[in-house]
Amino acid sequence: MAMDEKKRVLLYALTIPVRWGDMMDALGHVNNAAYFSYMEQVRIGWLASVGAEAFGPSAREGSVIVNACCTFNKPVTYPATLRVQMHGGAPGRTSFESYYTLQDAAADVVYATGTARVVWVNYASGRAIPLPAFVCRHLPVEDTGG
Repeated sequence: MAMDEKKRVLLYALTIPVRWGDMMDALGHVNNAAYFSYMEQVRIGWLASVGAEAFGPSAREGSVIVNACCTFNKPVTYPATLRVQMHGGAPGRTSFESYYTLQDAAADVVYATGTARVVWVNYASGRAIPLPAFVCRHLPVEDTGG
């Protein structure tokens, strides 16, 4: 069953200027891989804002992405400034779906939309562990219809 738009909550948004180095093809389009970097940047910003442990070798647990998808609606060209939003879906025991919109910061143009499954893991064991309360409290409660 697909998750309804109303079961998503806005978690975080950033305004990101497109860098010259993000552009790779002969037509002046931003490289497709950069879109995933923009999504990553907003995701890491949100995690830091809600109190995730320090990232890197000192972290004992945290998030990993087990799948990511992007639908490219319109090419981004340099120069541009993007507004990247991250929404969250209802949490499961160890994961939640995140949703992204990449749009022009000054106009009503959606360049891309994306999703990524965020799983909380113990880095030493490599195993999924329950999502911490400080993450879950920002996500929508799933309506079970009962």
